[in-house]
Amino acid sequence: MTLSSGSGALVLFSGGQDSTTTLAWALDRFDRVETLGFDYGQRHKVELDCRAILRTSMAGLNPLWAERLGEDHTLDLATLGAVSDTALTRDTAIEMSESGLPNTFVPGRNIIFLTFAAALAYRRGLKHIVGGMCETDFSGYPDCRDDTIKALQVALNLGMDTRFVLETPLMWIDKAQTWELAERLGGQTLVDLIVEETHTCYLGERGARHAWGHGCGTCPACKLRADGFSRYTAEKVSG
Repeated sequence: MTLSSGSGALVLFSGGQDSTTTLAWALDRFDRVETLGFDYGQRHKVELDCRAILRTSMAGLNPLWAERLGEDHTLDLATLGAVSDTALTRDTAIEMSESGLPNTFVPGRNIIFLTFAAALAYRRGLKHIVGGMCETDFSGYPDCRDDTIKALQVALNLGMDTRFVLETPLMWIDKAQTWELAERLGGQTLVDLIVEETHTCYLGERGARHAWGHGCGTCPACKLRADGFSRYTAEKVSG
């Protein structure tokens, strides 16, 4: 892969499947890649514990990735959790809300994440900000939509008088294609790492080990991940 011009990338890295895949995507393209995680009082805070293992393991997959992987940052956004009455920040059942969105939607989360990421990228001299937002195979969150990301890029660049590029490599692919992308980037070794060490389950469960990884198996995040993995493996067999 030819290195992208620019001054490096900052990856929103939660410790989940999507952010791990986007980290691999960035390491394949940029000569300096830093990572950023957020602690906002999420029920699945265990995802933050996965990040160090994943960073170390990914550096071990590819010598170039090891050279390009830079500093890691974690920001405390407890205030976001405090003002959010959602199933991701409260011990409550996951269900559809009156708005038509699942109550796992944390209003403003990606807008806040990307704004803080831009502030950090500004200080670190990083032009590209990479996130795992996806509009194709998602829970309907409005702040995952391409239009939202494009509008926010304009606002951040105007407000900071700079030229950030908000990269969303998963925006138009589904979960099966996300597994395929991981395999193209890091082979079966990266796929196995994502299965074993990433965390996606909204309930924060790490006990049960399914073919697609750890999780409760019933929350929306687990169902999306399981369905994508099933289609990915079926396509590999048929192909």
